[in-house]
Amino acid sequence: MTNNKTVLNWIEEMKALVSPDQIVWIDGSEQQLEQLRAEACSTGELIQLNQEKLPGCYLHRTAVNDVARVEDRTFICSRNEEDAGPTNNWMEPKKAYDMLYDIAKDSYKGRTMYVIPYSMGPVGSPLAKIGVELTDSIYVVLNMAIMTRVGQAVWDVLGDNPEWVRGLHCKCQIDQEKRYICHFPEDNTIISVNSGYGGNVLLGKKCFALRIASNLGREQGWMAEHMLILGIENPEGKVTYVTAAFPSACGKTNLAMLIPPEGYRNKGYKIWTVGDDIAWMRPGEDGRLYAINPENGFFGVAPGTNAKSNFNALESTKKGTIFTNVVHNLDDNTVWWEGLDKNPPKNALNWKGQPWDGTTSEEKGAHPNSRFTAPAENCPCISPEFDKGEGVPISAIIFGGRRAQTTPLVYQSRDWDNGVFVGSIMASETTAAAAGAVGVVRRDPMAMLPFCGYHMGDYFDHWIEMGKILGDKAPKIFNVNWFRLDDEGHFLWPGFGDNMRVLDWIIARVEGKADAVETPIGFVPQAEDIDIAGLEDEISFETLRSILQVDKAQWVKEAEGIEEFYHKFGDKLPKELHEELDKLKERVK
Repeated sequence: MTNNKTVLNWIEEMKALVSPDQIVWIDGSEQQLEQLRAEACSTGELIQLNQEKLPGCYLHRTAVNDVARVEDRTFICSRNEEDAGPTNNWMEPKKAYDMLYDIAKDSYKGRTMYVIPYSMGPVGSPLAKIGVELTDSIYVVLNMAIMTRVGQAVWDVLGDNPEWVRGLHCKCQIDQEKRYICHFPEDNTIISVNSGYGGNVLLGKKCFALRIASNLGREQGWMAEHMLILGIENPEGKVTYVTAAFPSACGKTNLAMLIPPEGYRNKGYKIWTVGDDIAWMRPGEDGRLYAINPENGFFGVAPGTNAKSNFNALESTKKGTIFTNVVHNLDDNTVWWEGLDKNPPKNALNWKGQPWDGTTSEEKGAHPNSRFTAPAENCPCISPEFDKGEGVPISAIIFGGRRAQTTPLVYQSRDWDNGVFVGSIMASETTAAAAGAVGVVRRDPMAMLPFCGYHMGDYFDHWIEMGKILGDKAPKIFNVNWFRLDDEGHFLWPGFGDNMRVLDWIIARVEGKADAVETPIGFVPQAEDIDIAGLEDEISFETLRSILQVDKAQWVKEAEGIEEFYHKFGDKLPKELHEELDKLKERVK
């Protein structure tokens, strides 16, 4: 498979640690993957679903104590504690290695070690990076084969290069008291023990693609961001690409796969999905910022996904998909989850594998964080540029959050540094679905708070530096808020496909074709510049004007919250952001 000495030496070292009964090198071939699926079905690790209705699809259940990412068990193990920053858990590297190796020791006895070579990004792309994950889980192998590019071509591209990311995953006993997901940025190493849940064990995903890659990006002059990538094609055939960052439950996947309103479709507008979760961006030869999606599939939340909320995501799950912790409909051997439709199965097993009658049960059948792992190529609106390694040129960067009042529907930053400020203060208010009090503002800068692999103050500084490198070719920066509420708690903006109307104004601004009104926080559209044709029954110009207004009194309070949040970063907070906050305070007086 490979003669790379750094790879072979590391595998020998890990083999001596975990003591597998045998080693299987994953070559990415359909023949090998099919053998693994059959083996997983024979042990009950996977359940083959109805192959007529869901060809190539399988169901998996995790342990009941292992159903989500564990932020309190996720560590950045940098040599200096300060480099991890105040928003990450830190552990001293030697202490972490000793602890992890102690937990992992002999944990593969009686098990197989699978060696997965994978590329984040199209194989051979100048923007791609290579990783090797060792695992004792067929579920991990099959998910990585969907989520990344796996196989011999990866070894061929790597050659003798010692620059690759090491990943060791050990299921162990799925003991939540000994569950750790640790990142060693100086060693380009990730170790995950005692979990079998995708977000903790698909080490190419958040672990590599964000935590390790954000640190690599800072060192190498590029950016790894928690962002979707979207192409908007106008009737003349011109495609404009934007990236967007949203905290969870703010409509990120829906925007990534948006279906334009009928009026736009009839004119010839199209949407192309390049990525739904992660963007790696670097300056191209022409000085513009270019982005690739380093992933090859979608790891989506199932509940709430339906033909209305996200038709394209649902279509993506119809073949070659692994469903995790959803309902198993025994009548036709298919799957179901809350929000899929209004016809829950009567004769079913819930996510724990227990008998479940959806017509009478008070309990939910699917876990709220149940998932689908679907190949990106299944998506009806996947971009023709998806597999091209050079990336797409980014014209606009969009930030957003869930705010009932303070933030208008859309506004544009004054310039790049002000845009970094806008991203750094991103926030959402807790909803009834979240634990704790409702309406509490939680800040999540650039939606990267749980995923930045180093000190967030240095991360802001890296953004400021990227602006200097890009100069006048930097993308324009915007903020959106689809979640303004009236006094009764109803949404004022229709959202979903109608968010296209806001994207339309953003692109017009990028091209210098739309006016805006200057406010204390940035540039806001005039209501007449947002096309609401066909929405007359849902929103009036009067309501639209109200959700575009900036209330100075609310922003005085907001500035206080920002100041308090900024204290966390101490003297690492870039002076540019201090200055932006001072200017905001001055303007909202």
